[in-house]
Amino acid sequence: MNFFRILRLAFCLAALIPISSETADWEGPNILLIVSDDQGYNDLGILGNGILTPHLDRLAAEGTRLTSFYVAWPACTPSRAALLTGRYPQRNGIYDMIRNEAPDYGYRYPPAEYDVSFERIGGMDLKEKILPQFLPEEFMSAIYGKWDLGTLKRFLPTNRGFDDFYGFVNTGIDYYTHERYGVPSMFRNLEPTEADKGTYCTTLFEREAIRFLDEHAGKKPFFLYVPFNAPHNSSALEPEIRTSVQAPEEFKKLYPPVEKEFREVEKYRYGEPAKVVTPEARQRDYRASVTCMDASIGKMLDLLDERGVADDTIVIFFSDNGGSGGADNTPLRGRKAQMWEGGIRVPCLIRWPGGEVPAGIVNDAFLSSLELVPSLCAATGGTTAIHLPLDGYNWWPALSGKTESPRKTMFWRRRDQYAARVGDWKWVVMGSKQRGLFDLSVDPGEKNDLSETRPEKLKELQEAFANWEKEMEEAEPRGPFRDF
Repeated sequence: MNFFRILRLAFCLAALIPISSETADWEGPNILLIVSDDQGYNDLGILGNGILTPHLDRLAAEGTRLTSFYVAWPACTPSRAALLTGRYPQRNGIYDMIRNEAPDYGYRYPPAEYDVSFERIGGMDLKEKILPQFLPEEFMSAIYGKWDLGTLKRFLPTNRGFDDFYGFVNTGIDYYTHERYGVPSMFRNLEPTEADKGTYCTTLFEREAIRFLDEHAGKKPFFLYVPFNAPHNSSALEPEIRTSVQAPEEFKKLYPPVEKEFREVEKYRYGEPAKVVTPEARQRDYRASVTCMDASIGKMLDLLDERGVADDTIVIFFSDNGGSGGADNTPLRGRKAQMWEGGIRVPCLIRWPGGEVPAGIVNDAFLSSLELVPSLCAATGGTTAIHLPLDGYNWWPALSGKTESPRKTMFWRRRDQYAARVGDWKWVVMGSKQRGLFDLSVDPGEKNDLSETRPEKLKELQEAFANWEKEMEEAEPRGPFRDF
């Protein structure tokens, strides 16, 4: 009898024993899911690029690091919807950003206008189910950080299966004011709050996560989702803020000083002169924000140790999409918002000492964020039988090394950008000018276009992509973008 059948049998037997869920010791597995924002593929200290991430390095040493792990979209909103639903963005309806574009050009929305803007009224279709709704009922679930799937009450986490929520509701904020381009964006459960205005938001998400773990670790099964906004650029109107990442001074001082903090440009994106952060300062700020986030992650890991539940807690860490700004995506090509590997292949770490995840292993299995829902259901006794087609697979046998990855294909679409991976081959279309066919087994940096020398392989991937698009079009329609 394999590990997971034993685990499910144990759950069934435990359900027959009349004990109090408030006082009973829970033996797991619990789930701690941590997602960073725009972190580069190479931005882990263990990879030697100079960034300081001792606690993520510890997670890698005590677990498995995936090197061919993908997200379902090259930017935040659809990527987060996909990881929570286990469904492609084109299937769950969130296949583009829920945001307003006008602030990118210096426009500050007055409150009455913002209230009827798409950023305010858009959200994930209410027919969709998300991860906490798949887990057993006894799980306590919480999210602290970036939600990004709708700001109206009906779209908020505690109306979608989470028990507790503290964080911001849209794509990005100022780390201290908690405003997105001047609009207050922090919520506690269903109500907006400015109670913590002025406090660095990574510290706030850490505070809430530690409180939750302190209350529930060792007492109840838990699912804790901590989607940081670090190291995403700051969402402020002022160019000297928004052209970098805000980070506490104590973490900036961990890196070498830069000669020049700012430079003047004649034309910023509004067409006006502006003061912006230098590339050197932006990289320092980016790295400092990652190191600050890493320190918060370390406190969570320490508390799991203190409560004696580390062996029985699945810890998963990855970035929501490829890096941008001061990020390092080496050796991959491209960055956030692009279909090159640097936009969709991200760092991923998984630790489960009590499960079948080996420690200190680097695994190149082709896997993705779509695997979270079926895999975590398999580990916890949750159910995927809710009449919604899933696009992910159970990854545990591939992580244990017993089998190859069940994922053989994956597809992406963002407006006029496309990509398909079939086995080790990838086809990319970046608008009308850049495209290519690449053998990732020997060319992960997508340098050698084989479209002309391997036309039969190009046709195979194009046909696979067309079949996927047909399947997505025939899926039960979902808002907010699709016309139905």
